[in-house]
Amino acid sequence: MRRKLARLMPVALLGSALGVVMTGTTASADDIVLRGMGSFHIGGRIAEVKGKEVRMIVRQPGGPLTKLDPNGNYMVEQMYVQYFLPKNRRGNFPLMMWHGGGLTGVTYESTPDGREGWLNMFIRKGWDVYISDAVERGRSGFAPPDVWPTEPTFLPFADPFERFRIGDGEGSWNEDPAKRRVLPGNQFPVEAYDNYMRQTVPRWLSTDDAIIAAYLKLVDKVCPCVLLVHSQGGAFGFKVAEQRPDKVKAIVAIESATAGIVAKAAALKNTPVLMVFGDYVDQHPRWATFKKIDLEYAAAVRAGGGTVDVINLPEMGIKGNSHMMMQDKNNSQIADVIQKWLVGKGLAH
Repeated sequence: MRRKLARLMPVALLGSALGVVMTGTTASADDIVLRGMGSFHIGGRIAEVKGKEVRMIVRQPGGPLTKLDPNGNYMVEQMYVQYFLPKNRRGNFPLMMWHGGGLTGVTYESTPDGREGWLNMFIRKGWDVYISDAVERGRSGFAPPDVWPTEPTFLPFADPFERFRIGDGEGSWNEDPAKRRVLPGNQFPVEAYDNYMRQTVPRWLSTDDAIIAAYLKLVDKVCPCVLLVHSQGGAFGFKVAEQRPDKVKAIVAIESATAGIVAKAAALKNTPVLMVFGDYVDQHPRWATFKKIDLEYAAAVRAGGGTVDVINLPEMGIKGNSHMMMQDKNNSQIADVIQKWLVGKGLAH
């Protein structure tokens, strides 16, 4: 399929998003040159809805009345995945990028202020990159309330600003940009915060099992691979790796919001792990708690014979990073730190 894709698309694509040149065109040194790209949906299940009222509706203003029968079978809990395959491949395995709660794969694409994100950077470093929108997010879609009876949650403007260590904690948000209290030296592009909020999507609190099921399907289809996971995606990544330790060759966890199941941590004895933490983590009760949980899990992995490396960026002299470090102004510097670790583990050349 991928070879056919490369033959069918020998043209420049995704100009504004990636600066991509497909195989067969003239490329400059700065171009991203792909041997293939594409997307697919995976996972999901059939859910039946019955006993609902049939009614007549107007589907389009000015159009005729048509019947709406909500009874029947629905495809739900599927997941959308897109992939980019560089011509000059240097990663030994595909790199999966899994996002956090209330977000989508856009997390790793262009930053809110328009700079390159980690998608571009790791393609340039030679990785086959797979970015997904988890179940319920973005292009994966969501289920009707008859299938998911719980309500979604949404992020108001103040929430990520105060909670993701952009602002100086609770009360630091203000509708007047001049009155917002940003943490000293913060690297997040606060001038583009409105654009960041445009990336947010609804999140359900009852779909974790469905999300993990779809990620397992993805790993079974594409891997062996390396997981690069962020926040809520970290908890999913570790639990998937516990169930597929032969397929997950390494995990890079960016401020994982909890990890795996401690009793199952020994399953990762042959899966090297890197945990990365930004600035002000220890001063923020929420993130200090998550870090404690992550480090307890790391200890359990080590006790089971595995290896876990922990990087606190300020200790390396890399300061000011928020929870959204892949979008911070020094995101390329952190990508280089991750790449160095991956190369050191023999996962790239």
